[in-house]
Amino acid sequence: MFEKLMMWIESAINYTNGLLWGSVLIYVLVAAGVLFTLRLGFIQFRLFGHGVKLVIQGREKIDGISSFQVFCTSMAARVGTGNMAGVAVAITVGGAGAIFWMWLIAMLGMATAFIESTLAQVYKVKDSEGQYRGGPAYYMERGLGKRWMGTIFSILLIIAFGFAFNSVQANTMTDALNNAFGFDKTFIGLVIVLASAYIICGGLKKVAKASELIVPVMAVAYLAIALLVLVTNIEQVPAALSLIVKSALGWEEAAGGAMGAMMAGIARGLFSNEAGMGSAANIAASATPNPNHPASQGFVQMIGVFVDTIVICSSSAAIIMLSGVLDAPNGQEGIGLLQLALNNELGAWSSYFLAFAIILFCFSSIIANYSYAESNVMFLTKSKKVLFIFRGLVLAMVMVGSVASLSLVWNFADVSMGLMALVNIAAIVMLSKVAYSVIKDYELQLKSGVTPTFDSTKFPEIDNLEGGIWVNKNQKTAKSSAETN
Repeated sequence: MFEKLMMWIESAINYTNGLLWGSVLIYVLVAAGVLFTLRLGFIQFRLFGHGVKLVIQGREKIDGISSFQVFCTSMAARVGTGNMAGVAVAITVGGAGAIFWMWLIAMLGMATAFIESTLAQVYKVKDSEGQYRGGPAYYMERGLGKRWMGTIFSILLIIAFGFAFNSVQANTMTDALNNAFGFDKTFIGLVIVLASAYIICGGLKKVAKASELIVPVMAVAYLAIALLVLVTNIEQVPAALSLIVKSALGWEEAAGGAMGAMMAGIARGLFSNEAGMGSAANIAASATPNPNHPASQGFVQMIGVFVDTIVICSSSAAIIMLSGVLDAPNGQEGIGLLQLALNNELGAWSSYFLAFAIILFCFSSIIANYSYAESNVMFLTKSKKVLFIFRGLVLAMVMVGSVASLSLVWNFADVSMGLMALVNIAAIVMLSKVAYSVIKDYELQLKSGVTPTFDSTKFPEIDNLEGGIWVNKNQKTAKSSAETN
């Protein structure tokens, strides 16, 4: 009886997953990306250089969590095995053309990420410890007046990011170390739990500091390996680029055809960069942006989507396509295909490097995923006791994931994430006028040659903001002087 029930549940989850990720989400997220790209006047291209400048400028020391720390934390969650195994799966299913569509969806997703992160900053709040918190749940409550909507979003995110994804990341780490070095999974699991506990129990600030250290190291190391493969096969690059375009547009036979390439590329691209899902917006709200304007963090998060897909996913694609592993049947797919490609190009030592990369990618994802979930737990309740219990449950799921196969949990997390994205897209479309006016304000100040700052008193149509966060300092001083007189 129990086995039949589990089979029915698994079948229902798989069907819902296929519906969400196979059709509904792809159309919704692509449509949102096109809408925001057109409405913002292709801002991701016009002001791309300015966005890069803000990422670099975000390292400057300020109170609270810096823009660069938030950038690294969101990258820690985005960059994971999906950037390696996910790209390999996309190429296996959809052929080389899948990479073209992955690039395209990232370009559109940059505009969506801009909108949701700007809104997260506009409607952020301060907690009892003076830490900024925010994200979709908060702008659903404050911007739309729909706390019930924010509650649904929070529950879905906590299930997906707080529990399920973290257990799967831990499972990937233990598998990688067990396969590469023969380490005992239980022992590895305990080490992961202790390391995770040390960071997540320190709250968002410690998560941000750890991400700031880990993410640049893991990104540079992986990009260096990809660059090495690229340089040693430089003569093959034009042919590879030609194959990507021809396969995408149906001018050359591809695994799955042009439509298969499109579906595989879009699905894997959306899953990797998370644009429109509302996940990265949670940490975007915690930043003290530089310059101090909501739209400046929108630029930073926009660049995050670019780095995730255009830079890191393309690196994985380059390793696979230039290594020759696609030319002959080998029975490998996913991470195994990437591992075979590295072995062909660089030798057996690359297996150890890949294990190292997976460890960094997955561990950084665990702590970043936790930070997303923590903000949503605090949205549901301000109880420190509940937060303490939640941390314990997260660590328990990390341990379970380290020693058990959790395919059902992974599939359930995909459903939660898909539903989460639909709720978030509905919210940001309804709040898009607010985002447009805030971004326009930033651009006007930038064109006039002044450092953009945000004064909420100039936007009477935007109400229910946290008191004092977005009032210009000069405005505060003038108000204080008027009250004294």
